[in-house]
Amino acid sequence: MKKLRIGFLASHNGSNMQAIIDAIKKGELDAEPAVVISNNSNAYALERAKKEGIPAYHISSKHFETEEQLDQEILNTLIKHNVNIVCLAGYMKKIGPKVLAHFKNRVLNIHPALLPKFGGKGMFGRYVHEAVLKAGEKQSGCTVHIVDEHYDHGKILGQRVVPVLAEDTVETLSQKVLEEEHKLYPEVLQKIANGEIELD
Repeated sequence: MKKLRIGFLASHNGSNMQAIIDAIKKGELDAEPAVVISNNSNAYALERAKKEGIPAYHISSKHFETEEQLDQEILNTLIKHNVNIVCLAGYMKKIGPKVLAHFKNRVLNIHPALLPKFGGKGMFGRYVHEAVLKAGEKQSGCTVHIVDEHYDHGKILGQRVVPVLAEDTVETLSQKVLEEEHKLYPEVLQKIANGEIELD
């Protein structure tokens, strides 16, 4: 596969996006950040992009009459910037069929639990950690997977495990998992870049 050119989709803080960009800058990840797209005009991810000199766009359903038009605009923007892999970094919308078809097996997401447990619609952020704690799990972690038309469903590419301790709260568990997310996402991308992980 030619050099990874990453298109990021982020809705809020974009800390996983920043972790990937930092790994590129340190020479730990052989890739280029090509473009950042957010559905939220106030997303800090857009600020991060500007600081890093990466083209950034606010593209949301407010600008379009139909979801199909939105899907097409996101696809057009990714193509315009020669993206060959898409990374979701806390993107709170379902990916449209046109983007999924064009980037088949090339749209990745990171989920704050050990899929297939604690995935699916509505399972994001603190809701995941609450469910893990309520279930009395002894371990949690994070999962990088390929995105398909179902939430948190596609092929698993990598996982990191963290212990769940008796004294853990949603906040402490969230922090532990996030630290591992910041390591796992760039690691999986580097394995794709050097051919260790095949996406097809």
